[in-house]
Amino acid sequence: MNKTSPFSFLESLARQLQPPVWLVEEGQQRLVLLLNHILMQEKEAQSRLARKKGSVIHLRWGAFALDLLVTPAGLTDRAPAAMPADLVLSVTLEAPWAIVQSLLEGKAPPVKIEGDVQLAAEVGWLADNLRWDVEEDLSRILGDVPAHAISGAGQRLLAAVREFVARVPGSPFGAGSRSGSHAAEFKASS
Repeated sequence: MNKTSPFSFLESLARQLQPPVWLVEEGQQRLVLLLNHILMQEKEAQSRLARKKGSVIHLRWGAFALDLLVTPAGLTDRAPAAMPADLVLSVTLEAPWAIVQSLLEGKAPPVKIEGDVQLAAEVGWLADNLRWDVEEDLSRILGDVPAHAISGAGQRLLAAVREFVARVPGSPFGAGSRSGSHAAEFKASS
């Protein structure tokens, strides 16, 4: 039986394409702004991070990397290139579809952790407790009813994508690779 994923061409294409530097920098800046937006919605998260002000967190996945500097306000900023990292978090899965599989199952992808143990514990707390309330943000712009409708449609779309991807033959997480208990656990947590 052929074990090659029908999506393997996407993985090889992603390895060959290198985005321009300006696009990487803009993407990183947008990611920092989103992270800060989420942090500002949870004062406990900000106070936990503020205790580690001046620390640098290096995030890495394959060729993509981002250095975050913890600010005195408990937010993040892009760290200058010369600053050494206090904590290095490296996603160990290289294949994008393996990461998608972890996320669809409601699990974080495996991460290699090196450096400051206390900072790692704070980042772990953030990963476990911070959630972006997209519906709340949409309600500020569109109102409560449209935001609730859009959020519900997004949740139904995500459920349909999960079901479709689980049934794709030959995918790394196709039919039979997810048990019913995983699907039930994910639905209960989302």
